[in-house]
Amino acid sequence: MFTTFPGAPARASTSPPTPSAPPPARRRSVSWQRWISPIAIVVVWQLASSTGLLAEDELASPWRVAAAAVDVTASGELPEGLAISLARVVVGFLLGAALGLVLGVWSGLSRWGGLLVDPPVQMLRTLPHLALVPLFILWFGVDETPKVLLVALGVLFPIYLNVHAGVRGVDPKLFEVARVSGFDRREIVRHVVVPGALPSALTGLRLALGIAWLSIVVAETVSADTGLGYMINNAREFLRTDVIVVGLVVYALLGLGTDALVRRVERRALRWRPTIAGTPS
Repeated sequence: MFTTFPGAPARASTSPPTPSAPPPARRRSVSWQRWISPIAIVVVWQLASSTGLLAEDELASPWRVAAAAVDVTASGELPEGLAISLARVVVGFLLGAALGLVLGVWSGLSRWGGLLVDPPVQMLRTLPHLALVPLFILWFGVDETPKVLLVALGVLFPIYLNVHAGVRGVDPKLFEVARVSGFDRREIVRHVVVPGALPSALTGLRLALGIAWLSIVVAETVSADTGLGYMINNAREFLRTDVIVVGLVVYALLGLGTDALVRRVERRALRWRPTIAGTPS
């Protein structure tokens, strides 16, 4: 806002308008519109199955998939497999996220941390971690350990890369201002590094959750006698495409649910960051 002096014409403020959030009615409209394409896909899928364009032995119809979902739920196969897979993902995710966070902050803040940690992590991340399943089975057997470690390894790299990039991307002037203000190292990390790196870290969290579910799918279909992956693999042996689709839909819903949870946390944690009004998140 400019100050007006006596005799001088008043000048309008040139500051850009503050972006405002879309009204609730518009947000509800956008949320509903996001369901149009998935519903259309299901309708076309059912029509293709009903008219014979899509053979039932190749891909079961949505109606048959829904019936199979009721059957495996009533028998307890789906709830038991879901609980086991969820437990594996939670343990592996916590292990990989904690390690990726510590390594990312250390390599981002410390020169020696960057020299010692970043090169081997950058080399290892180029390896397809899902191809390590045979080695993990050879090293750790076929119990829970290789499955949890595969999830942890898949989670580690996106968390590390995004935290490292977020810490390195903090404006150096903010560090200087914090030092001049008398902040110690812990206060600098809390008040400068964490807010500056948080957007990038949350992006890494969303990527890591998707990779975690992908990792557990592969791990359970290769070496498991329990879990959703085992249910899918067992259904493949009996050509039960309806049960296979049920398992895949459950995996997809779990991925969407965890991603939506992180997005909600992101909206609350980053309320200070301006966004484009009306953009769905």
